[in-house]
Amino acid sequence: MIQVEQVTKTFDGFKALDQLTMTVPTGAVYGLVGPNGAGKSTILRHITGVYLQDSGIILLDGERIYENPAAKGKIFPIPDELYYFGSASTRDMARFYKGFYPRFDEKRYEALREVFRTVDERQPIRRLSKGMQKQSAFWLAMSCRPEVLVLDEPVDGLDPVMRRQVWNLLLSDVKQENATVLVSSHNLKELEDVCDHVGILSRGRVLVERSLSDLQENVVKMQVVFQEREMPKLPEDMEVLNVSQVGRITTLIVRGRAHEITNRLSVYCPILLEALPLTLEEIFIYELGGEDYEVRDVIL
Repeated sequence: MIQVEQVTKTFDGFKALDQLTMTVPTGAVYGLVGPNGAGKSTILRHITGVYLQDSGIILLDGERIYENPAAKGKIFPIPDELYYFGSASTRDMARFYKGFYPRFDEKRYEALREVFRTVDERQPIRRLSKGMQKQSAFWLAMSCRPEVLVLDEPVDGLDPVMRRQVWNLLLSDVKQENATVLVSSHNLKELEDVCDHVGILSRGRVLVERSLSDLQENVVKMQVVFQEREMPKLPEDMEVLNVSQVGRITTLIVRGRAHEITNRLSVYCPILLEALPLTLEEIFIYELGGEDYEVRDVIL
């Protein structure tokens, strides 16, 4: 389990992380989402031991990560900007990682050659295309059999078939080996398909952190046609995040469970009343509505 408690980090007077707290359960796929500049890449670099926080605690299975080789040996990061030695090939990097990843699996490396068969393992990685470089990174990562994979925009540059293949391999490791995947991505549709837990960041802190199922159950989209053209005054304790109207159909985004909100709106005897689930993208937009209205105004 990864525990981040009250972590703050400042760069030249700019507070990139502001008492950020989050928990990534073992054996889960945790999606980290937020607008540009929210602090996603910064917290990932702290979790992988690249940065040292100004204050707060970051633990992996109860151990500090920074300057802890044993803890770092459990984590494999794939950053948005890949790192490799200037003239190194995939095979060269495999030999390098084998030296300090204790669970490096040579047999798995050989087996994965068939999955990533378009990657020339003897070709310098810098000469490969962006997509091939990303495939090389996943080939190496999965061969190391890390307990924790930390991914920043992980499948950017991969074609749709390879994206699915990579996610299938990752989810297989989560299921069979209880691996943990912490992933930051702007592709919310993709995260919705694979994540168990979601953390929404804004301005260096976590606004919401829940399992995806709980998150989707606690915000609902209601489509209503009221008897009168004017929407009646709703109860003050009903937390309505957004109201829009097209013709007679009023769409309400309401915090709460679908059956509870349906029952409360039924007292108005509407002509139409339907509850619809929200996508992760919609939840992201509405959760940030009060925190960062500029995002909401532009998108809506």
